[in-house]
Amino acid sequence: MSSEIPPLTPPTFAICRDGEPVPKRLKGAMAAIGNFDGVHRGHQHLLNMVRTSGKPAAVVTFEPHPRTFFQPDRPLFRLTPEPVKLKIFARLGLDGVFQRRFNGSLAALTAADFVNLLAQEMQLSGVVIGHDFHFGRAREGNPARMVELCRTKGLECVIAPAIVEGTEPVSSSAIRAALEAGDIATANRLLGYRWFVQAEVRHGDKRGRVLGYPTANMRLPDDCRLQHGIYAVRASVAGSPVDGVASFGRRPTFDNGAPLLEVHLFDFAGDLYGQVLDVEFVGWIRGEERFDGIEALIAQMDRDSVEAKRMLREDKTISMIA
Repeated sequence: MSSEIPPLTPPTFAICRDGEPVPKRLKGAMAAIGNFDGVHRGHQHLLNMVRTSGKPAAVVTFEPHPRTFFQPDRPLFRLTPEPVKLKIFARLGLDGVFQRRFNGSLAALTAADFVNLLAQEMQLSGVVIGHDFHFGRAREGNPARMVELCRTKGLECVIAPAIVEGTEPVSSSAIRAALEAGDIATANRLLGYRWFVQAEVRHGDKRGRVLGYPTANMRLPDDCRLQHGIYAVRASVAGSPVDGVASFGRRPTFDNGAPLLEVHLFDFAGDLYGQVLDVEFVGWIRGEERFDGIEALIAQMDRDSVEAKRMLREDKTISMIA
């Protein structure tokens, strides 16, 4: 999969939201359609198909995630919230994205009306969809129906096969399950890149300075179900990668409070407060523990740092934040 990821492109990525005119660079685009949560290896296969089509390359995606609209009482662990997803789309060399708000009006569109939207409002020349794609009111449309409706509008329609890992299709659900178990290696393998989060650095209680491990503290979304524990990480600071070790959890040795991501960056000194950092997860070190004393905690943090540096030296996974 790595051969399909191009170098970082210039900032020419276009975003077309509801009611906005289609940017010139996106007129006549070939677009992949989907939710693309995670933008994993299966999604990247669709994106590679539009990127090599010889036409402007785009995606049609939706915010919020349709499941959030239909089941608001069931929080969805988003692998790639909107800002992260857009960053990955741009990193993958696309020309832009058509982002449509998923609301009652969109959910009520018939399959035929949805294809009209693609042809007339978005002015697409063709679409790429997954083998299991459903669309339109009550999910009435399927891939065969999309081919039929696109033909009536003069649109090309390509159906992409599933990307399989072993005997199982690569899926957002499988990646969520891996992250919930702390299995960063599996999650990153299915993604095709290191999973990363984006959040603002906030003031904390400055306890890390006392311990000799100052940290950049970040609140992750409430729906994040990443396993609590210690991780090898890499952050992007002013465009440069900085290695580190991080704790995500409730700090049972101290306050057992709300989940917090605390990132200690190796060989770094600087003020990060108020900055939005991208932090990618390279490896799982251990689960969160409660220690009886500060000395025992510091000794374990020393060991964690050694292990994190080893993981970071040996990891060859692709970065989306570099």
